[in-house]
Amino acid sequence: MFTGIIEEIGNVKEINRNSASSQITIRASKALEDVHLGDSIAVNGVCLTVVRFSTTEFTVDVMNETYSRSSLGELSIGGQVNLERAMSMKDRFGGHIVSGHIDGVGRIKATRKDGNAIWYEINAAKEILNGIVEKGSIAIDGISLTVARKSANSFSVSIIPHTLKRTILKDKRPGQLVNLENDVIGKYVTSFLENAKEDKGYLEALYG
Repeated sequence: MFTGIIEEIGNVKEINRNSASSQITIRASKALEDVHLGDSIAVNGVCLTVVRFSTTEFTVDVMNETYSRSSLGELSIGGQVNLERAMSMKDRFGGHIVSGHIDGVGRIKATRKDGNAIWYEINAAKEILNGIVEKGSIAIDGISLTVARKSANSFSVSIIPHTLKRTILKDKRPGQLVNLENDVIGKYVTSFLENAKEDKGYLEALYG
């Protein structure tokens, strides 16, 4: 589990991809503190498992399923990525509950400056937008953010300077893809209501 508070920006050193498998090696520092084989690190919001590491870099396996549901396929050598280690029980919970299981991708529609902040409007699929509520939480490339506005085809967030400085969002431009993860609590509620609607006996079976 993660919180959506990015710890550092890493740099892609190597990508080895074929039809059956893929590995990505990323240069980092903070994310390598107390790292162990099998640890989880969120890369642009995608929970990935460390399979090899040194004092300056780590390597993760990436499945084809992960590529199909995320923007990781657009990574290139030398590119930057948001990094967050899995949450420790002794840490402060600064963001919101982030699982690292991406729901899909969105495409940046527009950006505009508003005082010291920047607005990002992001187009997304209907199934993702259905799980978004104004003033609710969403993870964009692993960043815990608050939804400020929502329309039929998009949603908007307002980003403060501190977040821009410490994440790769500052380098994203209209037309580029971002990874999206809806609030996990909202997803459970949506699933519960959908099951109740489709099966009249669902609530009775659930509660007796």
